[in-house]
Amino acid sequence: MVVSGSPGQWWVLFRAGNSVTGIFGVILGAILATQGIPEGEYATITALHAFSVMTFMFSWNALNDVMDIEIDAVNRPDRPLPSGEISLFSARLGVCITGLSSLISMIAAGFIASQGKIGLENWIPALVIWSIALLLLANYESSHSIFLGLKDRGLPGNFAISLAVGLVILFGAAGVSKPFDHRAISVFIVGFLYNFSREIVKDIEDMGGDKGRNTLAMTSGPDKARMIAWIILLITLASLLLPFAPVLGIFEDWQAIFVVPAVISLLMVKTRLFASEDHFAQMLIKRSMQMGLAAFLVISLLP
Repeated sequence: MVVSGSPGQWWVLFRAGNSVTGIFGVILGAILATQGIPEGEYATITALHAFSVMTFMFSWNALNDVMDIEIDAVNRPDRPLPSGEISLFSARLGVCITGLSSLISMIAAGFIASQGKIGLENWIPALVIWSIALLLLANYESSHSIFLGLKDRGLPGNFAISLAVGLVILFGAAGVSKPFDHRAISVFIVGFLYNFSREIVKDIEDMGGDKGRNTLAMTSGPDKARMIAWIILLITLASLLLPFAPVLGIFEDWQAIFVVPAVISLLMVKTRLFASEDHFAQMLIKRSMQMGLAAFLVISLLP
């Protein structure tokens, strides 16, 4: 069979804009852990990890569309698969190629670590994090009896996908042999909480085509789901500010000024959320998260 779809349609299928942010996450994790730009072998491994995350996310996103083709036919009929712009065969092939690319990048990174000064034993935590993300993907997407089928289980599914996204930060830190760096861990928590609340709001937005799925919005109603999402956002707000507390000593207290735009945009979500403007709310959460992560990058590059 001939592979179908234009480059633009593949960009949409892979959600390439979001997937490319995985590169940023890996680099941010590495910079947070080293408090500077990685050099030498660490720079090479960081680049390979960034490519691995990007292609991993390509594969995950394409698989998600393959699994959700009937739901998307209702919620998003203009997407590449329900619209017929890309065939199911082509999409499945894309899942396999990008997933294999991610694995090959990991093998290359491990080889470089084993042959250089880093040592394979210091790189192993990165492999563990990558494997955890793979297990989360399998247990989220698959309905096979050996997996948990988290996609249809409401909050556990939201938790799993948010954890996988947040782990990108720790993956970057692990690439420079510092997976437990306190700076990286604090930003991982921020990213996880942002994504957790956003996943809940996205499920509210998708209620029209989610029949048969036990999302929080479907089982508890949109109003309760919005309230829970807002509570998580308040915890997110705390996670944004606490690393600057002098008693913790993670970042300097005056550096909190850099996260002010993220804090302001996060607080703006409440009005949109409780006005049932769910799409606007989840996009605002995304923008706030992007500003927050960018702030931590700037802070880490300060002399």
